[in-house]
Amino acid sequence: MKRPGPAEFFRQSLKSNSYFADELINIYLLRPIAAVFVWLVYPTNITPNQVTLLAIVLGCCSAVMYLVGTTVATIIAGVFIMLKDIFDDADGQLARARAQYSLRGRFLDSIGDFFVDLAVSAAIGIGMYREQQSVAAVIPAFFAFWGITLRVSYHVFYQASFLHLEGSYSFNRIVEEVTDEDKRGDPIALRLQQIFNVLYGWQDRLMLRLDEWSRGRNFDVRLLSTWYGDRFSLRLSGFLGFGTELSLLALCSFFRALELYLWLNIVLMNGIWLLNISYRKVILAKNLR
Repeated sequence: MKRPGPAEFFRQSLKSNSYFADELINIYLLRPIAAVFVWLVYPTNITPNQVTLLAIVLGCCSAVMYLVGTTVATIIAGVFIMLKDIFDDADGQLARARAQYSLRGRFLDSIGDFFVDLAVSAAIGIGMYREQQSVAAVIPAFFAFWGITLRVSYHVFYQASFLHLEGSYSFNRIVEEVTDEDKRGDPIALRLQQIFNVLYGWQDRLMLRLDEWSRGRNFDVRLLSTWYGDRFSLRLSGFLGFGTELSLLALCSFFRALELYLWLNIVLMNGIWLLNISYRKVILAKNLR
């Protein structure tokens, strides 16, 4: 399989040429690194789904290292979570470069993310419990898990909404529902879709309701392209994606500052989320009336 030149190859592997719709750390660090891997495996028989499974395995290895809890193990856990982050980008980039999309891959990726986040958060919480000998020490890990889950769903909702309007990313639905066509299709993809809906369906609907509330009752639907395409808001919500979230965890792991990570997760990242919601509700919606 012939490969395009490096620059063209990287461009073809992105979701969109509108860089402001993606995370800064993705565009300038993680995706370029992932593109090198994708460029190397492009002519091989390695599939995007196999890369997804590799990312999930790396995430699980990270959770195991957090459970071990030593200084060296925590640093290794940070390396694994960073690699998971990179391969999480690489699977989609490989699929886009080859136009090798699949519903199995779409749902497997998201399901894997959920359970890796759960495993990593649980491992960190157990480590906090062992260190402090208090059940209360587990509470920040619980809130950190749900925080990252909901914030990433918020980021994905607005990114996907913008890319749908742009016409560059129509494979994923904004709110996932099982259709008659899905029922007649790949049975494994259908089972994965059903699991996906249990984990994420309520989150997608919650983000849709939050979006409707932010726009207000009298919003002119003719302005939806401006609403979803607002660059400042997309850049701000970009700080809530997996790339940024997991890079923050990796950085704190390298300095063995997991308690600091939990509080940055709860206070700083939720603060950015609240700022984004407030900007859309108070400033953007008002300007579009």
